[in-house]
Amino acid sequence: MVVLRLRHLRRRDHVLLCFTIIGILIYHFMGNPRGTQTVNRRQGLRANSSQFTLGGEGFRILAGSIHYFRVPRAYWKDRMLKLRACGFNTLTTYVPWNLHEPQRGMFVFERELDLEAYISMAASLDLWVILQPGPYISADWDLGGLPSWLLRDEDMKLRSTYPGFIEAVNSFFDQLIPKVLPLQFKRGGPIIAVQVEDEYGSYGQDGNYMDFIKEALLSRGINELLLTSDRYEWIQHGGVTGALRTIKLHKPAPEIIQYLDSAPPNDPQMMMHFLSGWFDFWGSLHHVLAAEDMVGMLRKILRRGMSINIYMFHGGTNFGFMNGGVGAPSYKSQITSYDYDAPVSEGGDYTPKYLLLRDLLSQYHREELPEMPVLQGKAAYEAAVMYQHLSLWEGLRYAEGPFKSVTPIPMENLPLSNGNGQSYGYTLYETVIGNGGVLNSQDNIRDQALVFVDKRFIGRLTYKNRELAVPDGKGQRTLSVLVENCGRVASGESLNEQRKGLIGDILLNNTPLRNFEIYSLDMNPKFMDSLRWAPWELPPYTPSFPAFFLGRLFVDGYPSDTFVKLPGWGKGVVFVNGQNLGRYWSVGPQQALYLPGPWLNSGMNEVIIFEEQEADLKIQFESSPDLGMTADIW
Repeated sequence: MVVLRLRHLRRRDHVLLCFTIIGILIYHFMGNPRGTQTVNRRQGLRANSSQFTLGGEGFRILAGSIHYFRVPRAYWKDRMLKLRACGFNTLTTYVPWNLHEPQRGMFVFERELDLEAYISMAASLDLWVILQPGPYISADWDLGGLPSWLLRDEDMKLRSTYPGFIEAVNSFFDQLIPKVLPLQFKRGGPIIAVQVEDEYGSYGQDGNYMDFIKEALLSRGINELLLTSDRYEWIQHGGVTGALRTIKLHKPAPEIIQYLDSAPPNDPQMMMHFLSGWFDFWGSLHHVLAAEDMVGMLRKILRRGMSINIYMFHGGTNFGFMNGGVGAPSYKSQITSYDYDAPVSEGGDYTPKYLLLRDLLSQYHREELPEMPVLQGKAAYEAAVMYQHLSLWEGLRYAEGPFKSVTPIPMENLPLSNGNGQSYGYTLYETVIGNGGVLNSQDNIRDQALVFVDKRFIGRLTYKNRELAVPDGKGQRTLSVLVENCGRVASGESLNEQRKGLIGDILLNNTPLRNFEIYSLDMNPKFMDSLRWAPWELPPYTPSFPAFFLGRLFVDGYPSDTFVKLPGWGKGVVFVNGQNLGRYWSVGPQQALYLPGPWLNSGMNEVIIFEEQEADLKIQFESSPDLGMTADIW
């Protein structure tokens, strides 16, 4: 029984309250008239005819991908409402194992990683959900979502029935799957399908692996429709008995249409990955796909009666160090933004694709689509001046280490984090040398390194630049190699080779260097909070590099989204109020980092920058993004 105190309410409030109570009673006793409460829950999504059925009635999946781990929690609802208003009925999301189990046996499902809250919110907004729990997800995410501590095992074989991998998967699924079981369709929740792994056809060499993953889901209580997803040329290799095979469309090749024409007539066809754009690499251009081309192709797919999932509907951001990379034909690191040229931009704005999609998808609904949510404004703030400075060498006192080792050790194998090693960021290797000569990396640097002699910068080692001249000097000197993990490859055959830092010997005059002291600089919150600052003189004083810089951003009133621009800076990482916004690099294409308003405070905000080589000593906050010059992907 609900007791209401009405004495002090005005007449208008009496009326509003009465209507509210009536609405709640109607919803409770009659169900939500628009969808999720009125279907037959005994029959889930089925694919046993030329079309899907849900609750025994014909159903077309109109889905869009939004990843909760790439969007601030405060904006989950906004992005979902925009998905619904565009004409979609289903949300798809991956589950990143590496975030949910950052250390073996340490599971995180709170705050920004509250998967249950995310799925429940989708249900409250009348959206169905297709869950993609992995364990491997690709997603252009570091190591395809697999935790780096798996690589501590030198014999590890990822995405296989190797006992060490199977044991870790079972442990993760024991925690993950019980959380989503009550959210399945047949139990009254929004999850109508679950994907088994991701694109195994292009990778798989273990004939038993997909059967293992399928049974791992079924044995823990998953009883909704199972899917696999691969490019059309690998779709048979990546499938598994008992799961519907769906297609990933990477570009509109004529062979794909031929494949669709030859598919069995009684199999519902679903395009699980219909790309809205593409991701970007540092040093390249911003990849875009013309709105007319994308929607024109989608129109043809829908006319065939197919179901679709737009990847991405809203891309979001690779906050922190979570961007992935590609390894073939050569290594490239992905940028921080995951805008993806999607219908809803990185900052949540509508694009021409959104408007064209909404017009197209409205034809597949009997009722008018919901109104488009009002956009949130972006703000330009006064520049933040960096007024405190801490050199890398001074900051080492707050880092974990030094760890002593005769030979180099990859970051994943360092003795820290409760035996889980270092996952992300930078690692510093120091040793003593005498005379100079030629330093040769032997391609054992992953992925880039700044090299110093007695704290003086002498050059950079990369995949392409593997040799460096070391100047002569007197007596013993300290050689320092600061190695950055620029992002592990997200897909491909080299997953098992993604250890970072120094992964083998480096040579000075053809002699392997020995006796290292190693510092971990993963720049986690504990490390960043421990930094102690001292005031320093403004120019003409020249700061040393690499270095940490501290400044303040003042926000007058309610905080809005903004974009951090760093003209005059080189390469590094930005932290605002303890949040790692991600990497920046002057080579582009991205020239501004997205800073969500919910991560700002009214009044003063702390800004910390780690810069490798050069600084303008102030940063700007603009109201518009800058993703660089564009290149068409088709």
